Amino acid sequence: MFLLQASTTALYSASDLQLITPELILTVCACVVLVMEVVLPQRKSRLTGYFALMGLALAAASVLVLGAPFLFPASAGFAPSALTGFYGTVRVDGFAVVFKLIFLLAAALTVAISLRYLDEEGEQRGEYYALVLFATTGMMFLASGYDLIVLYISLELMALTFYVLVAYTKRQRRSNEAGMKYFLLGAFSSGILLYGMSLLFGVAGSTNLGEIAPQVMKALAATPGGADTLRPIVLLAMIALAAGLFFKISAVPFHMWAPDAYEGAPTSVTAFLSTGSKAASFALYARIFVDGLGGMRLDWAPLLALVAAITIMVGNWAAVTQHNSKRLLAYSSISNAGYLLLGLIAGNAYGYTGLVVYLIVYTFMNMGAFGVIISLRRRGIIGDEVDDFAGLGQKAPGMALMMAIFMLSLGGLPLTGGFIGKWFLFGGLFQRGDAGAGNWYYWLAAWAALNTVVSFYYYVRFIRAMYLGERVADARPLSLSPALSTALVVCVAGVIFIGVYPQPVIKMAQTLISTLAHGGAIALR
Repeated sequence: MFLLQASTTALYSASDLQLITPELILTVCACVVLVMEVVLPQRKSRLTGYFALMGLALAAASVLVLGAPFLFPASAGFAPSALTGFYGTVRVDGFAVVFKLIFLLAAALTVAISLRYLDEEGEQRGEYYALVLFATTGMMFLASGYDLIVLYISLELMALTFYVLVAYTKRQRRSNEAGMKYFLLGAFSSGILLYGMSLLFGVAGSTNLGEIAPQVMKALAATPGGADTLRPIVLLAMIALAAGLFFKISAVPFHMWAPDAYEGAPTSVTAFLSTGSKAASFALYARIFVDGLGGMRLDWAPLLALVAAITIMVGNWAAVTQHNSKRLLAYSSISNAGYLLLGLIAGNAYGYTGLVVYLIVYTFMNMGAFGVIISLRRRGIIGDEVDDFAGLGQKAPGMALMMAIFMLSLGGLPLTGGFIGKWFLFGGLFQRGDAGAGNWYYWLAAWAALNTVVSFYYYVRFIRAMYLGERVADARPLSLSPALSTALVVCVAGVIFIGVYPQPVIKMAQTLISTLAHGGAIALR
C-alpha cells in the first residue's frame, strides 16, 4: 500500500512539473549562464547572451506546446479547460499562455539590445543575462500562479532581480542612486501588498484565489451594520492590494520611483523594466482583482478609474517638460499605465482584448524606442537627451524613420499598433457604459482620449529634433550590432503589422482571454 501511494505521488508530481516546464528551462539556463561566465574567458562573455536567447527560444517553444489547446481550440476538437497542479496553486490557461509569451518576447528583445550596450559600458558579464532570465521566471510564475503565496514569492523574485539590474552599472552614481530608491520604495510597497494579502487570508481562510472568491462574496452578503460583518476588512484588503500594485505599475500617486529609476538604470534595463515588469504587474492585477475579487467590482472599479484618470493626466503633462529622453519615456510609461488600467476597469471582452493587444504593441514600441537610444550611445556621447537626436534624419534616415514610427504609435496614430490597442481600451469603456453601468465610463474614455492628444506634443519632439533640429549631431556614424539591428527590425515590423493587419493578434487575444472575460462576466451578476 505504501509503495502504491509513493508511486502515485511521484506520478502526480511529474505531471505537475509539466505545467512549469518553461520556468524550469529558464532556471536551468540561468544557472548554466552563471557557470559559463566563470569558465569562459572575459572576452567571450557575449556568448552567454546568445545562450540566454537560446534558452528563451526553448521556453517559448515549451509554452506553445503547453498552450496549443488554448491557441488552437478548433483543432483540439473541444473547449480546453484550465490545467491546474501543485494542489491548485498553479493554473495554466489562455491568460497565462498569452502573458508568458509577452514576457519571453520582452526578455528576448532585452537581451538582443543589451549585447551592444554592455560592450559600450564595459559591463559585459554573464550574471546580467542570468538576472534577466531569473526575472523572466518570476514573471511567468506571476501569470500562472493561482495562490497568494505563489504570487507573492514570484513577485519578489522578479522585484529582487530588478533591484540588482537597475544598479547594475555600479561605477555610475546615478545607477546606484536609482537602485537604492527603487529598493526602498519597492520594499515599502511589498509590505502594503502583503498586508492586504494577509487580510484577505483572514477573511477567506485560504490563499487560493478560487476559494477566496466565494468567501469574499459571502462576506459582502453579510447584513450591513451587523456585529459580525466582514465588509470593512474586505474593503481594507482590497485598498491595500490596490495600493501595493499601483506601485508596481507606477500609477499615481505611487509613481515617484519611475523617473529616477528609468533615468539612472542602464538603458537596456529601463526597456525591460518598462515592458516586462509592467506586463507582469498587470497580470498579477488581473489574477487578484478579476479571479479573487471579481465580486467586488462595483467597489474597486471606481477606485481604479480615479487613479487611471489622474495617472494619465500626470504622466502626459509631466512628460511635456522633460528634456532627458529616458525620463520623458518614464512619464510616458506612467501615462500608459493609466491607459492599461482602462482594460481592467471596463471588465469586458473588449477591454481585456485591448489590455493584451496594447501590452504586445507597447513591448514593441518601447523596446524599439530604447533600442534607438542605445544606438546613439558611443564613447563620449551618452545619447540620453532629446537634443542628441538632432540631425539623425540626415545621418541615419532608417533609424530616424523607425524612431518616428515608435513615437507616433505611442501617441496612437492610426495605421500603427498603438491605435489598435487604444481603440479596444476606449471601446471597452463605451461598451460598459452602454450596458448601463454608469455615465462615468463615457467621461473616463473622453478624458483618456483628450490626454492622448496632449501626448502627441512630446512624442513629436523627437521627430522635430531628428528632422528639424538646429544643432548638428555628432558626425560619427552609428554602429549597430547584428542583434540590435534585428531587434529594431522586429519591433518596427510588429508595430506596423498590428496597425495595418491586426486581425490575427486580435483573434488570438480574444481566444486566450475568453476564460478571463467569462469569469469577469460571472462576477458581475
